Amino acid sequence: MNARSRWLMISVGLGILLNPLNSSMISVAIARLQKVYQLDFTEVSWIIFSFYIASAIAQPVMGKASDLFGRRKIFLTGLVVAFVASLLAPLSPTFGWLIVFRIVQSIGTSMMVAVGMAIVRIHITEKQATALSVMSIFLSGAAAIGPFIGGVLIQWWDWSAIFLVNIPFVVTSFVLAWRMIPKDEPPTSVTSQMSFRKWCDLIDATGILLFIVGLVALLVGLLSAKSSGHVSLGPVIIGLIGLFALGAFVRHELKAASPFIPLRTFAKYPEMTWVNIEFMLVNVLYYSLFFGLPSYLQMVRHVSESHTGILMLSLGLCSLIVSPLAGRWIDKSGPGPALLTSGILMTLGAVWMVTMNPTSPVISVCVSLAAFGVGNGLNNVGMQVALFKSSPKEMIGVASGVFMTSRYLGTILSSLLLGIIMGGKFSAGGFRLLGVILSVIAMSLVCMSWRHRNSRQLEES
Repeated sequence: MNARSRWLMISVGLGILLNPLNSSMISVAIARLQKVYQLDFTEVSWIIFSFYIASAIAQPVMGKASDLFGRRKIFLTGLVVAFVASLLAPLSPTFGWLIVFRIVQSIGTSMMVAVGMAIVRIHITEKQATALSVMSIFLSGAAAIGPFIGGVLIQWWDWSAIFLVNIPFVVTSFVLAWRMIPKDEPPTSVTSQMSFRKWCDLIDATGILLFIVGLVALLVGLLSAKSSGHVSLGPVIIGLIGLFALGAFVRHELKAASPFIPLRTFAKYPEMTWVNIEFMLVNVLYYSLFFGLPSYLQMVRHVSESHTGILMLSLGLCSLIVSPLAGRWIDKSGPGPALLTSGILMTLGAVWMVTMNPTSPVISVCVSLAAFGVGNGLNNVGMQVALFKSSPKEMIGVASGVFMTSRYLGTILSSLLLGIIMGGKFSAGGFRLLGVILSVIAMSLVCMSWRHRNSRQLEES
């Protein structure tokens, strides 16, 4: 691999790491933001919702936009958008404005993730597998060390530092990308002459709008009912609007020529559907701990942000270290044993959460984190292999897109679960209840993995 290819990988890697880095750093900042803006946990959880909802929509849309406008242009534009959002977010006069800039930041970083891998795949032909694995390290490594970086920055500076830290990455990536990423080829006559209406049909603008309205309205209705402490007419109406919009979304997606979420695929390939359901539940488990534990440590046990970041580092590092080892194991034994082991580990980690109290030794926290981290590392590889085995070759692209959507939906559901359980304030009792619920989910995953393993063995015999 020549020097230009290496610099191209660095320029792209510095850009794509911003999305997982910013999605993970915020976990340590939630408690501080509650104090700064005088919010309860339910309200501050929108800092998580907004980022993942925007990412779930922006990444597939920007992937399609790159075919029309060019991957280099999308990547560079994403860096500019991320720069502006990172610069303005610390100046937010209200929490509402912070949410706006957080959404803009999500869109900008999603633009880079959507085209970064494609840029490397197209322009680096020598040792391409190695190049793509390096990109994966940028993504997973940023997610792993995000809480640690966020904890240190908040402890020694303030919450605004988790936005300002992006600027050196953005500037460096932009300078390198401007020089190293080859210019886009001129668009074909078909794409250059595409009308706005055809473009909206291509990205399924109607489906996206129904999805946003339905999901946001349902979240607002559920969280408003929880924060008010009783069921009132307002939240019920908003929740019903959300359900109606989601019902209209399902109906539209089943008829759309280019659906945002290809629901027809789920009906056609039930095995692939089960893999995505399991993956969604895995992310509910992982991110409930990922976003819940930092607030528990800071608000219940009064652990500093930097020490919280250090503890959370064990979660990401366990996932990062186990993933390549899981790949070798799965190559030999298939995904079944790894997924079953993952479910058992996450069950043990969730049960261990139930036993924790404000005076439990730090080692108790580390045991739960290690169990979830190793389980997540096994799942990251095992679920992808299971997905490819359950998907026809001609559907791999669509299946991968749906797989990422399942990840985002799981993350959003984890935040909703935390908001409903914790309500206004994080407590030791709420954390134990969270552990009970996660234990049930994890045991359900074990049962699903066992059932699928036995059914595959019967098919092979």
